[in-house]
Amino acid sequence: MNKLMGFFELRSSSLPVVPWEEYNKNTLLDENLLWTIRSAVFHGDDLNLPRLIGCNSHEAKIFADKTLDDLDDNGIVIYYPFFIAEKSGTMNVYKDKVVIEAVKDDLWNLVTYSERDVTVFISEQGIEYDGNEAFLTSIEMNELCNFVPKLRHMFRDFFIEGKSVLVEWSFAYNSDINKNKTGDKYLVFYEARTV
Repeated sequence: MNKLMGFFELRSSSLPVVPWEEYNKNTLLDENLLWTIRSAVFHGDDLNLPRLIGCNSHEAKIFADKTLDDLDDNGIVIYYPFFIAEKSGTMNVYKDKVVIEAVKDDLWNLVTYSERDVTVFISEQGIEYDGNEAFLTSIEMNELCNFVPKLRHMFRDFFIEGKSVLVEWSFAYNSDINKNKTGDKYLVFYEARTV
């Protein structure tokens, strides 16, 4: 399962996910919001694809139009309202264990800059930490782990093949046009892929 399939799998699930929509050149973006623009390809390498995070509607439209042209019918561009991440990470769910990596603020700190506050290994033998054991609160850990059975059920065929499912997540806040936090903190998933 690649990034594109993961977008669709997450959207059709009962997991808390970003409210993404597919972009086309007629899409109108609300000027009162900041936007995230991402892309996914039908075939080929789908790592490190173009993205633009937390930009106004004008910048988002220019970037999305160019990305759509560059994809040349080999993928889609998606968009969703920008959120402010307080903690982010990946959760790699295996048939018999779970590995959670977490970082302060945006996921890009982990995947682009290789920063990491903690890695948590969860198995039948217990829980082990590498890094700041107190970084994720027990409430946050429970909230993440509560979705493991759902992920195992959703992707059960991949586990039979010996694969794992890697999901990206953030504990986040909605944002106003000036990148100020609004509302309550929530957990959101925004990408899934098999490994």
